[in-house]
Amino acid sequence: MRTVGIEVVGTARQRLRTPHPATLVGRGKIEQIRELALDQRADLVIFDDELSPSQQRNLEEALKLAVIDRSQVILDVFAQRARTREGRLQVELAEYEYLLPRLAGAWTHLSRQYGRGATRGGPGETQLEIDRRQVRQRIGDLKRQIERIRGQRQLHRDHRREHGFKVVALVGYTNAGKSTLFNALVRAGVSAEDRPFDTLDPTTRRLSLPGGQVVLLSDTVGFIQKLPVTLIAAFRATLEELESADVLVHVLDVTHPRGYEQGQEVEQILRDLGVADKPVVTALNKIDQLHGVQQYADATTGEIGDMLRELGAHYPHAVATSARNQWGLDALLGEIREILAGVGASL
Repeated sequence: MRTVGIEVVGTARQRLRTPHPATLVGRGKIEQIRELALDQRADLVIFDDELSPSQQRNLEEALKLAVIDRSQVILDVFAQRARTREGRLQVELAEYEYLLPRLAGAWTHLSRQYGRGATRGGPGETQLEIDRRQVRQRIGDLKRQIERIRGQRQLHRDHRREHGFKVVALVGYTNAGKSTLFNALVRAGVSAEDRPFDTLDPTTRRLSLPGGQVVLLSDTVGFIQKLPVTLIAAFRATLEELESADVLVHVLDVTHPRGYEQGQEVEQILRDLGVADKPVVTALNKIDQLHGVQQYADATTGEIGDMLRELGAHYPHAVATSARNQWGLDALLGEIREILAGVGASL
């Protein structure tokens, strides 16, 4: 929660076979959360799941506190990370689409009626109806602006194809080291701080492979477990880059205790997005942070080498790398070149 400037003062967990339709968690758990929040003087409760608008309203009434869900936290992070005009428009669109079904709970005075003022709606129109109409109008405007930018981006992709450029896209769980690897390969100066979703807007640069072939390398937004379906639109630019890519480079953090699970999550998301059939090279990244590794050779011998080979057996065309120390980059580029040669031969 450091990413969004929130201090966590307590946590509560509950395992349920079936989530409660009205409040997600059970009545006893709500009381426990309320007492914990009161004891810790908390002013906000965050649920690490997606809440329906009615669940959010019911929880706020029961807890007498502001309640937000996983989607809102991710949207807040997106809003901080978006740098390009398209990225900001996509985030704003996602925010309004998230807000629209939740407007009913924002007004407790829905019986208030407005007269014939030009800016306040027609006779008998409630504030809720006015707000909904304004939000829908803004959503429509944002979609039109994004569609124009999308058309321009498609022209760029068509231009790439006309000139025979192959496209390689970096994918992976957020904070796996994609942007650090991107910078190491093309020296682009892309932000690569140790924080989730540091790259929201795709960045593309030219990359020379062994033998002289020039390809286009794209850095994309990191994936995350339980990504709410309602936020997929905010990944639209990334998704289009993946769809147009000839090869995907899956960057996997081998130091993370749940690294294998994160890799499986990325593969599932790629299947959900319909791009799992593309050739994949796996970069087993951050090997310099493994205990006992002082140089690249340490990661290819002994127990560490055995561990990496066992992990690599689960992934296609795996290469051990350290983006930070620039270890294994030649082998990675060689693997990409071999796959692209195979892709070209199959066309």
